[in-house]
Amino acid sequence: MSDSKPIPQPDAQGQVPPTPLRCITGAIISGGLGYALYLLMISIATTFAKKPIHSDNQLVVNLTSAVRTLVVGIVALGTGIFGIVTLGLLALAVQLLVQKLTKPKES
Repeated sequence: MSDSKPIPQPDAQGQVPPTPLRCITGAIISGGLGYALYLLMISIATTFAKKPIHSDNQLVVNLTSAVRTLVVGIVALGTGIFGIVTLGLLALAVQLLVQKLTKPKES
């Protein structure tokens, strides 16, 4: 049992410090979810474009247009947030790697 790698111990607040591997894993997951949301957004927008509004009532046309815009906008917002999280996690991984490589070795 003593030959195995030590498990990172949580600090005083119960948080495990970030590692480059954890950051890259999180970025892959976040990027995958962002890409899935992007494909969903494109699919929703295409579906809305293929099905025009069939009504003479101006209120119905305005409400339908607003709902369609909100649906595509919410999915686009989620896509953007996941994309920003992915970039942030990748940047954190690079920062941690640079810090690890430039830190003087302690003997």
